Amino acid sequence: MHVEAHLTALSEKHSKLDEIILKEEHRPSPDSVVLHDLKREKLKLKDEIERYKRTG
Repeated sequence: MHVEAHLTALSEKHSKLDEIILKEEHRPSPDSVVLHDLKREKLKLKDEIERYKRTG
């Protein structure tokens, strides 16, 4: 059950990052550095989610 809760939390963080990225991309002058960092963090979360699913 602990793994499921952790996966849920990671998925929620991933979704929130997606929303933040979309908002940043639609700003009049998106900050490319911020976007790059957000996308890198989102990818790390995705990788962690996949690792948990494989071992799960």
